[in-house]
Amino acid sequence: MRSHRILQHLQAPWLKQCIPRPPLSQSILKPRDPQIPSLNHNFHTTRPLATIRPFLLSDPGEGIKEVQIIQWFVQPGARVEEWDKICEVASDKANVEITSKYDGVVKKLHYEPEDVVQVGQGDVAANEEAVTAPEPLQAGAPQQPQKAVQQMHERSDERRTRGEVEAETVSGRHAGLATPAVRGLLKELDVDIADVKGTGRDGRVMKEDVHRHVADRDTGGDSDWQATSRRPASVVDEAQIEKPISLGPIQSKMFKTMTRSLTIPHFLYADEVDVTALSALRRRLNAQAGNGPKLSYMHFIVKAVSLALEEFPLLNARVETGNDQQRPQLIMREKHNIGIAMDTSQGLLVPNIKNVSSRSIGEIASECSRLQTLIKENKLSAKDLTGGTITVSNIGSIGGTYVAPVIVQSEVAILGLGRIRAVPMFNEKDEVVKKEMMNFSWSADHRVVDGATMARMAERVRGFVEEPGSMMARLR
Repeated sequence: MRSHRILQHLQAPWLKQCIPRPPLSQSILKPRDPQIPSLNHNFHTTRPLATIRPFLLSDPGEGIKEVQIIQWFVQPGARVEEWDKICEVASDKANVEITSKYDGVVKKLHYEPEDVVQVGQGDVAANEEAVTAPEPLQAGAPQQPQKAVQQMHERSDERRTRGEVEAETVSGRHAGLATPAVRGLLKELDVDIADVKGTGRDGRVMKEDVHRHVADRDTGGDSDWQATSRRPASVVDEAQIEKPISLGPIQSKMFKTMTRSLTIPHFLYADEVDVTALSALRRRLNAQAGNGPKLSYMHFIVKAVSLALEEFPLLNARVETGNDQQRPQLIMREKHNIGIAMDTSQGLLVPNIKNVSSRSIGEIASECSRLQTLIKENKLSAKDLTGGTITVSNIGSIGGTYVAPVIVQSEVAILGLGRIRAVPMFNEKDEVVKKEMMNFSWSADHRVVDGATMARMAERVRGFVEEPGSMMARLR
């Protein structure tokens, strides 16, 4: 019975296609017929298929439509593994490092640093860097299994070592990093980024570094440079020289936002606020703060605005215009997410402090410190930049007494702060005393906010700031 089953197995159709079937009378102990192919095969390695995989720029979300290439961490021919850093891109919200999805070798970079790449377009296939699979073993003579595996590991180690050397070279080549705003300044001043010594994180070139380099160049450069780059004094060139510079992601976002803001009718309201008592309180609290964050005027004013919003919730709303068939309406918002305008090397950024009404002044100071740290490290998230309900801008920290702040489309009011000035004023006894004064400049959406409401809101904030004790009594 067993021999019959073996006979059926040897007569299977799939076996007929693989090898010729010897006569059944032939014994397995007899010498093999040289005409019958041998069933003993040496080990062969199959040549793997080397395919080029396009590395597409994925959608970062948050409504981002385009990004700008800041720097490449790889170059063509570099060996990369999954999760290795490929490039750094900048949007109008934050800088992001893009990592590899594959193991392989970079074949081509389709964009240069500072190029703007569109997201979600039909031609996104061009926004790629081709990554191929590791190079296959050469087809040739059969190899023993151990020898083939050993050669595979040796080539993998060699490729990895070559990739590390190339990565070090690329890192050195891109030691001078810069944000789009700084690169625009470099173009404007005709400065090569390689000539500027960066003082920021990882050697990043800051605005101050560029201005310092230009000042040193204009005052103490070598004679060869001066002879080739300075125009002779006797030559009078009346022709204007113009050079177009593309807007960076943050500048493009500001351009679009401010263009939409021009459709809002602004109502301006300004007043002088006495911050003498607040200044004294601030100095006392900072003297007792120890290692905690120092309190600034901004922290007190942000809390004062939140307390006033409890009485005037209209200033925390937004306008929903809808389409032609829908009537405009106000969207009232419960939480006070107060935006803080900050001047950075990338341009103007406005992160916001969430739910200020539930925070103490010390917690507001800690949150501001956290946001400033993230901005310096280019790690500010989209969550920190969205959801604001009203904005406070301290232009006085740079200079200026009066300002006409511009409302963004998702808000109905903004407060601009001027610099503090020491002025002589009369007290209740008609005596001349020194006062510290600050100008508060408000802008409101006059489509929904009337002048009287804006004035009452401004007066309530002024009362909290001039009498910080009344503000302390309202803290929860």
